[in-house]
Amino acid sequence: MTTHDGGAPPGADGHSRFLAAAREHGLEVHVAERAAARSLEEAAAILGIEPREIVKSLVVKRPDGTFLFALIPGDRQISWPKLRALLGVNRLSLPPADVAFEATGYERGTITPLGSTTPWPVVADSAISGRVSMGAGAHGRSAFVDSSQLVRALGATVADISDPA
Repeated sequence: MTTHDGGAPPGADGHSRFLAAAREHGLEVHVAERAAARSLEEAAAILGIEPREIVKSLVVKRPDGTFLFALIPGDRQISWPKLRALLGVNRLSLPPADVAFEATGYERGTITPLGSTTPWPVVADSAISGRVSMGAGAHGRSAFVDSSQLVRALGATVADISDPA
């Protein structure tokens, strides 16, 4: 595993957009390059952390066709009833990979609210805490960041939106 800090110039690729957005938000991120992983658990093992320390950035589609990001700890799953109640809607969905890419500019497995081509609202699960790892805009890269700084920088709504996996 190779590590480095930000500093890449803003560009069209996902990782450069991620780094530029982190700088713009004043976030201190540490990026780790890692071998490909077939699962979240495998990624956690490669990074030497627990699955709960990985934050999944899920793209959620609302009934009106707009999107939001739901940030969920790696050892938990999204609770659709809780998220629907929070948002006051009857229906939400995870869009297909091509729709998520069109909405964010990121491929599945690299998605992050930081540097998304559209700055969708963010809802962060209340179980997220401490230093966490998340997508860094490119396959084989994970970013470490303080979760409270991340939530503040993104202006995220914090709520209980998950259940144990």
